[in-house]
Amino acid sequence: MYQRILVKLSGEALSGDSTSIIDSEALLSTAEAIKRIADMGVEVSIVIGAGNICRGSLVEKTGMDRVTGDYMGMLGTVINSFAMMDALKRLGKKAVVLSAVEMERFTPTYTPELADKLLKEKTIVIFGGGTGKPFFSTDTCATLRAIEVKANAILIAKNGVDGIYDDDPRINKNAKMFDKIKCSEILKRQLKVMDISAVEMLVDKDIDVRVFNMQNSSNFEKVARGENIGTTIMKG
Repeated sequence: MYQRILVKLSGEALSGDSTSIIDSEALLSTAEAIKRIADMGVEVSIVIGAGNICRGSLVEKTGMDRVTGDYMGMLGTVINSFAMMDALKRLGKKAVVLSAVEMERFTPTYTPELADKLLKEKTIVIFGGGTGKPFFSTDTCATLRAIEVKANAILIAKNGVDGIYDDDPRINKNAKMFDKIKCSEILKRQLKVMDISAVEMLVDKDIDVRVFNMQNSSNFEKVARGENIGTTIMKG
């Protein structure tokens, strides 16, 4: 079983199949799955995207400046982080949002030392505000935070995708799913699993990246225990 993990969620994971920005059932279901991991004694941190609020493709269509769009995305991650914190607290778990962007009236500013302290106290730490800088995705943020807090694994929860395939399974019915794959192979094949910069950061790190289907909520626990679910990305 992993001792300390970081869960990477898309913003769409909080909206589910509804047209709402945040769907109460999807939010609570995801929070319950994370609670069960924490109840196992695992130290849990979370990074949530903002695709349910502000997508890069939508920003581009408006002709908006890229930096402005990225700042909007950072704020979107903070909104999603607060929603997740509230859901976890309603389930009886200690949770806190640490923001990469200073907003002391609302929540503490992130430092690796503070995050480490809270995780050791079994508080679920949610990293909001991305990296605090434009041009970096939440994939890169998740990887950076995992390295900084010395997480054993990054759990990438996907909607309706079982793992990493050698081709798009929605188009190619013969696409094969990898059980395990090295970072170098992902880069070589140019597989669109995470941002290239995020994969490159993990090449020499002892951090497993577990990609799995979150539609079966029990998969969160199975992966946290180290069971062979989905695809494992390894260093090298």
